[in-house]
Amino acid sequence: MKTIFVERTMARKIGAALAGAATLMTAGMLMEGTATAVGIADTKHNLSSPAGSGATATFTPTTGTGELCVFCHTPHGSDTSAVVPLWNRALAAPTTYTTYNSLGTTSLDGATAPVGSVSLACLSCHDGTTAMNVMINQPGSGGYNSAGAAWAGAWAGTGQTAGVLGTATSITRIGQDLRNDHPIGIQYGGGMPAGGAYTAADIAAGALKDADFKALKYASLNGQPVWWVDSGTVSGTRDKADMMLYTRTGSASVNPDGSAGAVLTGAQAFVECASCHDPHTSAQPTFLRMSNAGSALCLACHTK
Repeated sequence: MKTIFVERTMARKIGAALAGAATLMTAGMLMEGTATAVGIADTKHNLSSPAGSGATATFTPTTGTGELCVFCHTPHGSDTSAVVPLWNRALAAPTTYTTYNSLGTTSLDGATAPVGSVSLACLSCHDGTTAMNVMINQPGSGGYNSAGAAWAGAWAGTGQTAGVLGTATSITRIGQDLRNDHPIGIQYGGGMPAGGAYTAADIAAGALKDADFKALKYASLNGQPVWWVDSGTVSGTRDKADMMLYTRTGSASVNPDGSAGAVLTGAQAFVECASCHDPHTSAQPTFLRMSNAGSALCLACHTK
């Protein structure tokens, strides 16, 4: 049975959306928030040639394209199995990854799902199995390949080996063994006390199975559930500095003891890579959503 991942991201502040303000999306706003090409240009996610002027733009093709967005997104012919906007890279099968729950730690009290959602898109570069210049719809015309193909641009610069991100020992090449990484594809706060789907009433009451996590925030946007943890940077709105959570449903889960769990039903709020990282901003090191000075980012979710 094909695993179905359902994720809803938003590209505007939730306060403005709920007030009925009409916000016009631009091509640069491909994920939640208001990221634009200006924000990406001087980050390591700018793979174009010439790269951004910032010192962090190190993955520079020696020949090729000045397009910034094409290495991740395409306006036509995207991978429809991806639940991120118009994804321009082929995705690995979720079963190719070993996840954190396999450690059997007793502190893990929420169900996990096979790697998917926005995390699978991040790993399409960061697992180190596919060169960063492999895309479905290459720049210009005549470069479409539904399975993905290597772009002819020659790669140079630091931080890559034969076009693959990082080296075998670099931390940016996360690999397919995710046991030593923060859990992804895991229910936030251990899920609801009685199990099952998160409900607006439970969230309003601050109910979570694990009291060591901050309360969820919830809203309905265009009839779809939207979840986040308020970092306190902008009160009353869902902004880019908040910890984003993503809806997962229709996926077989794994219980904390490693046994097979039930198929997830209803709207479930899950932690994914983009809960802590925003790929479109240079505001913080390593694309963090907020400063981690004094472990502020960690403590935005964890009550310690």
